[in-house]
Amino acid sequence: MKAAYYNTLGSYENIKVGILPDPQIDDNEVLVKVKAFSLNHLDIWVMEGKYPAEIPLPHIFGSDASGVVEKVGCGVKHIKPGDKVIVYPGISCGVCERCRAGQDNLCDRYHLLGVLTNGVSAEYVKVPAVNLFKIPDGLSFEEASCIGITYTTMWHSLVSRGGIKPGDTVLIHGGGSGVGTAGIQIAKMHGATVITTVGDDWKVEKAKEIGADYVINYRNLDFVDAVKQITDGKLCDIVVDHIGEETLTGSIECAKRGGKVITFGATTGGSPQINLRKIFGKNITIHGVYMGTKGEVAHYLKFFPYRLKPIIDSVFDLDDVKQAYQKLLSRQFFGKIVVKVS
Repeated sequence: MKAAYYNTLGSYENIKVGILPDPQIDDNEVLVKVKAFSLNHLDIWVMEGKYPAEIPLPHIFGSDASGVVEKVGCGVKHIKPGDKVIVYPGISCGVCERCRAGQDNLCDRYHLLGVLTNGVSAEYVKVPAVNLFKIPDGLSFEEASCIGITYTTMWHSLVSRGGIKPGDTVLIHGGGSGVGTAGIQIAKMHGATVITTVGDDWKVEKAKEIGADYVINYRNLDFVDAVKQITDGKLCDIVVDHIGEETLTGSIECAKRGGKVITFGATTGGSPQINLRKIFGKNITIHGVYMGTKGEVAHYLKFFPYRLKPIIDSVFDLDDVKQAYQKLLSRQFFGKIVVKVS
């Protein structure tokens, strides 16, 4: 099969496109012909060697994809060849106490496709049958490839952990990112007032078009001062921070008494300076989030494509996959970057 992969860690520049063996499935697995996959910053951390585990080489990367079922194992009954599917990347053991309780993202063996195992940047990928969801009517393969990590993480953050409710004020950092655009949609769907940050003036109107009530260009304004002004000093019920070191202290400042700060990313580093008095003095709850559950996916997919719909910035061919990652690192995009495979 044709695949994008790398033999050495270090940079997206190491990516090659060539021929590798087709995956072989077992009784409870499915072979999917990949139609499209979307990029995540996780891909960069893995290929740069920053992920805290040994990555098998050569490595087919990428976690989020959509495609068509090519072949199913003899134990698979709910999916058949020809079905159009979303490849959900969160893989767990399925039999431990946490998995049986529907908390699969807390499984001790939980990992993401494309990290410790080969991923989706190829013509074919094999996955456990339980990790496939049928694409909702009205979504293209490109749109469906954008759902897995971004919407699951944001749904788990805002709904399951944040307990978002109508009337809440929510600050979501990085409104032009994949998770940012997903978060804006989910928060508005739940009746919240949304404040978001962006790093370029051209992203301001785009964020408003998808529902943001207030947009702060953090390069021009201190986002903490701006939030205080926007809320008349009342601050935010929920703050979602996937930026890390540069913003977390300010995010804690933006949370009101009894508010919640949710963190699931560290693109600017993972060692922020935190004043503990700001946390216990305001009775703030801090949630660390790593993905979500398959049950949440089954639930939120019902809202696609009318109340939730992925925002796509650009689509690249597989042969141009390096340019796609170059654009991801440039931050000059709004929404998700997608690679079309077939």
